[in-house]
Amino acid sequence: MPVRPDLLARLPKTDLHFHMAGTLRPATLAALARRYDLPLPRPVETLYAYRDFYDFIDVLRIAAQAVRTSADFERVAYEAVEDAARGSNARHVELSFNPQYFMPAGVPYRVQIEGLAAGLHAARRDFGCSGLLIASFDRGLPLDSAERAMDDILGLRSDLVVGVGLDGPEGAGPPAKFAALFGRAGRAGLKRTAHVCEDNQTLDEAPPSNVDDCIRLLGCERLDHGYNLLAGEGDLQRARDRGIWFCVCGITSVVRNQRRRLDSVKRMVEAGLPVSLNTDDPAMFHTDLTHTYATVLEGCGWGWPQARAFSLAGVDACWLDDFAKRSLREEFEREIAELEREQGEQAASLETNRD
Repeated sequence: MPVRPDLLARLPKTDLHFHMAGTLRPATLAALARRYDLPLPRPVETLYAYRDFYDFIDVLRIAAQAVRTSADFERVAYEAVEDAARGSNARHVELSFNPQYFMPAGVPYRVQIEGLAAGLHAARRDFGCSGLLIASFDRGLPLDSAERAMDDILGLRSDLVVGVGLDGPEGAGPPAKFAALFGRAGRAGLKRTAHVCEDNQTLDEAPPSNVDDCIRLLGCERLDHGYNLLAGEGDLQRARDRGIWFCVCGITSVVRNQRRRLDSVKRMVEAGLPVSLNTDDPAMFHTDLTHTYATVLEGCGWGWPQARAFSLAGVDACWLDDFAKRSLREEFEREIAELEREQGEQAASLETNRD
């Protein structure tokens, strides 16, 4: 049976895979773009309506160029958490940002971190939602810029930056290209993830073997997306055996791929892969966590048990320290039990009325 919308909205959630640039409210991006004389491809009312995946990537990179001062970064991080917490009862988020994107505008890494940290701290104070950061590298940008970014990440170490990631079109850079970079991250104690096997691209661009390479060569403990993994039983089995978490997203920027996305998520869950559900680029995809949950549950024919499973999976997959993770899971379990008590009472009341 469909999950009651009010209970789904109140279900505690995490978002472990969403990009800073993809959280910008259209009005915020328009205001920042005007400030820095950045041309937008369309009016703000249709700014987040994309021709294809690559048009979306272009808008995403414009958004990155529009964030330049510590105050800009603070505003964007704060608004991202505010929208997740108020709109979907998010209790923990892990926000990805690309230090390389800000190099052309001369924005120092220190400015990025100071602003993001301030925004996350203020949002936790105001909304009770914790936040961590993942510094990502774009496959399509020069490797030496990624190396310079890594120098900054390690030289200006922040407790909030718990891991590194790899994103951008997969055809632009195989995992082996970044093996040494990720090795540096691992030796420094940083967690590692990577976008892999997205269904916005063709199998030729994102072969299933990328999954094994990301695990073996990059040392990834989590992987983002992973849908095309299902094309190869060998990679599927290895990922399952190693307990690799997959941070999937229920909404895609390419509308024609939406049904395929839902089918892939369903097959990943049914194949026994550890899966958490996330938004990717919530503002730019016109979604939030509650909408994403509702879309996936309805599209896959699932009910409350899977909603509960996704909620707790987000805690188990997150990169909080062990104490914070245990505390968060206890909090989630208490709130889920209360929601289930309400469901039971309502069901009993309906049964009584029918009698």
